[in-house]
Amino acid sequence: MSDVLIASPCISICALDENDVCVGCYRSAAEITRWSLADNTERHAILDSATARAKAANPFA
Repeated sequence: MSDVLIASPCISICALDENDVCVGCYRSAAEITRWSLADNTERHAILDSATARAKAANPFA
């Protein structure tokens, strides 16, 4: 098992929408806050949630 943590999906477009979701990476404010403490299992779950939000926001992406 690798000790290397998954890198942040931040793309430096840091602005939260009315639902407290970043319009750049689609992580919630809580997920962004949690990221630095999360292990890779939790980071995968956060990325899965963010991907689902991104697809819901733009199904053509």
